[in-house]
Amino acid sequence: MSEKKYLKKGPKLSLRFMEEEDFPLIVEWRNKDRIQKNFIYREKFTLEGQRKWKETMIDTGKVVQFMICENAADMRPVGSVYFRDIDLEAGSAEYGILIGEDDAIGKGYGDETAELAVEYARDVMKLKKLILRVFTYNTPAIRSYEHAGFVKTEDVAGVVCSDGTKDDMIMMEMVL
Repeated sequence: MSEKKYLKKGPKLSLRFMEEEDFPLIVEWRNKDRIQKNFIYREKFTLEGQRKWKETMIDTGKVVQFMICENAADMRPVGSVYFRDIDLEAGSAEYGILIGEDDAIGKGYGDETAELAVEYARDVMKLKKLILRVFTYNTPAIRSYEHAGFVKTEDVAGVVCSDGTKDDMIMMEMVL
């Protein structure tokens, strides 16, 4: 493995850019039922699809994606956080996060990740506003987003997911 550069460090976690060697973990995490149900896109992830995501979204600057790593000897990746639909002119982007490792749930990692990622968005990317979408049934995520400073801005009824199901979402935003 290559030497990793951590961009933001907190008490429990550090963020680094996602690398190709992380793709198998991203694919594994995104294919978990508990994670898949919290995304609009619910199709099975593949390594080839993840490579295409990197080429068409990350390499073009439309997305910035980080790995969330525990501050331990092995710096184990436990999830991923990203900014997508980046509009530097407007100073905005969409925020997204997933905690992939089951034993990392409920440890406050979402809160700490939001703090680190928001600092990066504000200080490095010079963004002024972050938005996010979350299903109304995902109350732990909503609480975490509110704790981080996101506020509800809109109800969106009957969002059609890639598997054909419809669920209600809310939009949230944070002014940086």
